[in-house]
Amino acid sequence: MTAIQPSALSALRLIIAHTRRLVFFGGAGVSTASGIPDFRSSTGLYAESANSLSAEMILSKSFLHLQPEAFFAYYRSHLLFPDAKPNAAHRYLWELEKKDILRGIVTQNVDGLHRLAGNRRVYELHGSVYENACMECNASYPMEAILHSEGIPRCSCGGVIRPGIVLYGEPLEPFVLIGARREIASANTMIVAGTSLAVEPAASLIDGFSGKDLVVINNEQTPADARATLVIRGDVSEVFEKLMNGSP
Repeated sequence: MTAIQPSALSALRLIIAHTRRLVFFGGAGVSTASGIPDFRSSTGLYAESANSLSAEMILSKSFLHLQPEAFFAYYRSHLLFPDAKPNAAHRYLWELEKKDILRGIVTQNVDGLHRLAGNRRVYELHGSVYENACMECNASYPMEAILHSEGIPRCSCGGVIRPGIVLYGEPLEPFVLIGARREIASANTMIVAGTSLAVEPAASLIDGFSGKDLVVINNEQTPADARATLVIRGDVSEVFEKLMNGSP
């Protein structure tokens, strides 16, 4: 693990102290400290396969319709983490929102941890495991309805309860995209963290940022590094915990 330089933390503190409108753009690396695996690392979700099928194949609209039992078995075991709790990254962002410094969180995660931490200005690009609905009558169901069911989860009307996440082969929710683009365009500081910026169209959203300071916090290089004001190699939860604790 890369040691986080005190000079980088000082620079980040200074940027945040002088920002008027901060937007945070995050990916799977934001939640790894909460025990939720990421996607594209050597130990991530996409490194695994089930019966020679990739995660992208299983978590697709077509697979849900063609093989619903296999879809839900994989979904329950790989995407639902009911005991996960917000980590330092989520808690610090909630503190910034309470101070009206943070104007929006644009997240690729579906784990709902930003909202569990308290944040309300959240744009969940890929939906949330906490919002589920019947495919027939559109009745709403909590995560537990899928988690504690067997086989294909069914509504009282007999319809299938599907997860409230964006599956492969589905477009992003237009109103969420509009809100995310608006916040990014109006921000004067943007922090991009815990993401490889490899998933489109979400990754291209940062191209709409034209503010003063772009900060990248990630364990690996990203396409945004070249245009960033500040790049910090490391885990975002560790970085934000140091900021909260005043650590050097």
